[in-house]
Amino acid sequence: MLTTDLSGKCLLVTGGASGIGLATAERCARMGAAVAINHLADDPRGGETVARLKAEGLAVHSAPGDVGNAEAVPAMVRGALDRLGGLDYLFNNAGTPGGTEPYDFKKLELMTEAFWHRLVDVNLVSMFRVTREARDALVARKGAVVNTASVAGINMKGSSIAYGATKAGIINLTINLARSLSPDVRVNAVAPGLVDSPWTRDWPETRKQSIVGRTMLKRMATPHDIADAVVFLLAGNSYITGQTIVVDGGMIHGD
Repeated sequence: MLTTDLSGKCLLVTGGASGIGLATAERCARMGAAVAINHLADDPRGGETVARLKAEGLAVHSAPGDVGNAEAVPAMVRGALDRLGGLDYLFNNAGTPGGTEPYDFKKLELMTEAFWHRLVDVNLVSMFRVTREARDALVARKGAVVNTASVAGINMKGSSIAYGATKAGIINLTINLARSLSPDVRVNAVAPGLVDSPWTRDWPETRKQSIVGRTMLKRMATPHDIADAVVFLLAGNSYITGQTIVVDGGMIHGD
């Protein structure tokens, strides 16, 4: 059932210091949820965001930690659960493109072993790690999980071969986590297209417009467009699981 009231609900958002993660964290906090915002410990945006939202009277908490580091995840999740007192919703959103510019797909030598390992760790394995650590808390409250995938995982060209592979992996991981955690916890994913976010803000305008031109709606997504879909999957429907919802303005079906 659609709801605008999340009072009494608890949410953990990974990669919540900016973009889609921040938009979702802020949306849910304004709907009454208590929210733990995960961010890199050395990212000043994390602390600044939490301080700003707390000053508005919202129930937000800092949950620092690098989810790409296996040793950091258990402590991060335990800390978030201690502050929240339980967990209804998990938004696995943390990710990285690995660079500020797309990689030439023909230059395989640019995508090094270290590059691959970092993207797999942050974009894909982190979602398994965090979900595994949060499983018992989610089961106790019959909760829900949403993972951030991408149209780059659905036969669209992403920023690199490695990035697209991790996003395709998230779609499969979502299906199998839904199987694993059923019937207690629902697990879904969103697959955004081009989003106006810190990742893409400095891209050349010609590059962005070439992608926008392939969408039916002729604009980039905002982080709030994606947050709308995330909140729906977390709290707006109780009978969707194992699915990936594409939020791309019709790009994959456009001209």
